[in-house]
Amino acid sequence: MTSIRWWLALAAAFLLGGCVSPPPRLQAPERLFADALFKPPARAVDAREVFALSEPMQRYLREQIEPLVRRRGAEQALFDALYAQGQLKLDYDGTRTRTAAEAFDARSGNCMSLVVMTGAFAQALGLQVHYQSVVTDEVWSRSDDLYFAIGHVNIRLGRAKPGWDTSWMTIDFQPGQDPSRQHVKVIDEARVLAMFMNNRAAEALSRGDLDEAYAWVREAARQDPQFAAVYNTLGVVYLRRGALAEAEAALRAVRIVEPRNPHALGNLVQALLRQGRQAEALPLQAELTRLQPTPPFAGFDQGRQAMQAGDYRRARDLFEAEVARSPYYHEFHFWLALAHLQLGQTRDAREHL
Repeated sequence: MTSIRWWLALAAAFLLGGCVSPPPRLQAPERLFADALFKPPARAVDAREVFALSEPMQRYLREQIEPLVRRRGAEQALFDALYAQGQLKLDYDGTRTRTAAEAFDARSGNCMSLVVMTGAFAQALGLQVHYQSVVTDEVWSRSDDLYFAIGHVNIRLGRAKPGWDTSWMTIDFQPGQDPSRQHVKVIDEARVLAMFMNNRAAEALSRGDLDEAYAWVREAARQDPQFAAVYNTLGVVYLRRGALAEAEAALRAVRIVEPRNPHALGNLVQALLRQGRQAEALPLQAELTRLQPTPPFAGFDQGRQAMQAGDYRRARDLFEAEVARSPYYHEFHFWLALAHLQLGQTRDAREHL
């Protein structure tokens, strides 16, 4: 029996296919929502909180950033105050998507959290802000039966100068990124808010809180009704609630605007199988295999099987290939360390641990 896997996209939408023509627009997305199936969350979702400057942030702006503006310019002052050694000392933390104020208090966040915080300060300084979705190779993580495709966003800051084109500074928060070599797509603030809320919905899903997940995905669609990843997440929320017809409708909506989206396709296959519609699911499964011939975590799962069989060299090679594809995913390093230990390669094991 095929194990159930739900596919979600976080942080940024992957740009699938070519840019020959604009994608079709989703018509009447409001019809996809079934509020009666969910209770209101314990705390209402408020989009205004995402970019809001807290009182400690306002004080930091006055005392640490604004004194630097006259000497260095607003863009450089903001960068130095946030990221230069001896100042705020922010750390990358991919475990949770935080608002601007939460990221400031924690001094850490994932790429979305740090983009939001930087954007909030930049707007307060009167800078022009461009948010960017970065096209990357797919990077995956998982939690039980939830599989997350991790996208990436960064931010570009500028200020128009009399007689000059606007000069821009790109700030990227993911380790090892070279902004000058990236292929990016500029996105507006509504899309950033929808991405933020889609992340929060996925995080609530991973905790098993379906009511909160629905509230976040509902608000994400209000911010940007054409963001396809929202309806993929909505489909997974419905599937977990057992609302199979509603799930199918949401996932088919994604297929209309992004027919080559493997995340929605994989979820739709599961939705049909749960309804006993194997004949309809089979051609879609074949299409998914063509789009994604090597499923995420396939090499990792094979590596764990090799470990159980005592074939530690094969396991090591498989785990090394997974680390090469996703160099920051902790589980791959952990199992590669175990394989090295079994082969007596303690120095390599320590490195990956």
